Amino acid sequence: MHPDQETLKQMMLDAGFDSVDYHNMSAGIVALHKGVKF
Repeated sequence: MHPDQETLKQMMLDAGFDSVDYHNMSAGIVALHKGVKF
C-alpha cells in the first residue's frame, strides 16, 4: 500500500524537505507531491 497524502507529506518533511505540499488529481486517486531540499 502507498501512504496517504498527509503521511507522505510528513515523511518528506522528516527526510529534510522544505515547502512540502501536494495536489490531489483525479478526485484524489492520484496526488502530486513537491518539496525543496538544498
